Amino acid sequence: MGKKQNIIIVVAGVLVFGFLVFSVINQSNKNQESVSQVPSLVAMQGMANQKCPKLIQNKTGTQVHFPSKSDTDKKTYLTMEWTGGKGSNFKTASCTLLVSSGTVSKLVIDDQVLIDVAAK
Repeated sequence: MGKKQNIIIVVAGVLVFGFLVFSVINQSNKNQESVSQVPSLVAMQGMANQKCPKLIQNKTGTQVHFPSKSDTDKKTYLTMEWTGGKGSNFKTASCTLLVSSGTVSKLVIDDQVLIDVAAK
């Protein structure tokens, strides 16, 4: 083999090696991001499960346990929704918790807005 072929092979090898190293580092960073989100999601749900059911029970007299639906951006808010069952004093309830302040920013029961921090 000539010097040109050896140089081409070495350059190609360096490029492949660099691509592999970049891929491994990038995948490692993605795994770390997803793992670091898990505790914050658990903390968000814990806060919401402490505050929202109490508010709903205070407003309706009906105790709620497990939400029928939830929505979150995994960083700033968590919205949980409950559907009232047989014997409940409400049909639907929705509670949004702001993670930054740990407060309920919105509470809606049967389409009636009872708390709306953004509206103030």
